[in-house]
Parts: sequence; C-alpha cells; structure tokens
Amino acid sequence: MDATYVIKKPILTEKSTTAMNEEGRYSFLVDRRASKTEIKSAVESIYGVKVVGVTTQVRKGRERRLRYGWVTEKVTKKATVRLAEGQTIELF
Repeated sequence: MDATYVIKKPILTEKSTTAMNEEGRYSFLVDRRASKTEIKSAVESIYGVKVVGVTTQVRKGRERRLRYGWVTEKVTKKATVRLAEGQTIELF
C-alpha cells in the first residue's frame, strides 16, 4: 500500500498537541487495513523522521439519532507514533 494511502490525516486535539510537544507522540487517522509496520514506514517516508514505536486503536462507529432516523458512523483506525529523541514533525 502506498504511504499516502496509509496516512489519511493528523489528529490535532488538545490532548494530542500536548503529547506532541512534551513526549514526541503524534496521532494520525490511518487506513483500517494498514499494519503497524506499514504505518511506521509511511510516517518515515512522508515526514523523514525515525519512528521508535507505533500503537493503534480501532474505534467502533457509534449510532446517532438524526431527524431522519438512526445513522451508524464508520469504523476508524487511529495510530499514535512515537518518534526518536530530538525529532519533530512540522504539522502546522
């Protein structure tokens, strides 16, 4: 799988921003079929950094009640990547 298809977008929340600045951990929304090794190689090739560890989390799509009935959201996969000491990614 191509690196640009593996990584969909970075997740920028208050919690992920503090982890980014203090611990060197970056969160990305990734393709559900991607493995940890594919995620690691995709981040290393796109951003040119050394990845130390990858953790993943699959989030179930919850049901929401809207005007026209119940809607189920899509299942997504989140990856948190830990970089080597002293390396950063410029996201914004």
